[in-house]
Amino acid sequence: MQTQQPIRVMVVDDHQILQMGIKFMLMAFEDIELVAEAYSGEEALRRCGEAEPDVILMDMLMPGMDGVATTRAIRERYPQVQVVVLTSFQDKALVQQATRAGAIGYLLKGIPIDEIGQAIRIAAQGRPALCPEAAQALIQAANGPGPVGGDLTERQQEVLALLVGGLSNNEIAEQLVLSPSTIRHHVSEVLSKLNAANRAEAAALAVRHSLVPPVPTGERGRMDVPTQFRLFVPGHH
Repeated sequence: MQTQQPIRVMVVDDHQILQMGIKFMLMAFEDIELVAEAYSGEEALRRCGEAEPDVILMDMLMPGMDGVATTRAIRERYPQVQVVVLTSFQDKALVQQATRAGAIGYLLKGIPIDEIGQAIRIAAQGRPALCPEAAQALIQAANGPGPVGGDLTERQQEVLALLVGGLSNNEIAEQLVLSPSTIRHHVSEVLSKLNAANRAEAAALAVRHSLVPPVPTGERGRMDVPTQFRLFVPGHH
């Protein structure tokens, strides 16, 4: 009786510690074999042809070539390889972008190890492997747009409020204790969800549709904003 070959997996993530964690998790499965690791989209493209994985676990937010672009490139060059997104972000727009790029699965980091293993097995068979949050995001997208800003996550609402206050990306990152690259991603998603061309338009929409708490007016008719905010000036970054 012929023994079934293990599913060949490559992990793409720019965080070395997370890479190590995923590597040790996959070692628990006899039917899954880690054949390659990559720390960037560019490296993933190079390694994919050499390692010939069946499934790739793909991070989304990486410097240089991000997960969406990498997924699209891999699916174009190696259509037999299935891509399962493994990320911390559950934004509806990001889920849509990833699936349109060719990802067959979308998982959130922190889910139980058994669910990751099962998703890899399902993806290897060519079947979708979506976490409930991702599935819900695709359903909402299919049902059409809701109210302006209705799909902003709690974190994106925080970023928008600080953006309205006139803070730069670096200042927002400092305020929320996040990396500047993460904030850039959040700002990009906020602009996309509000269909705003720039920060000034996003701020105007936020005020018009009451997406941020109202700012009280002082005795002289000027805005009295909390000390961590400044009046938003179009073009300020």
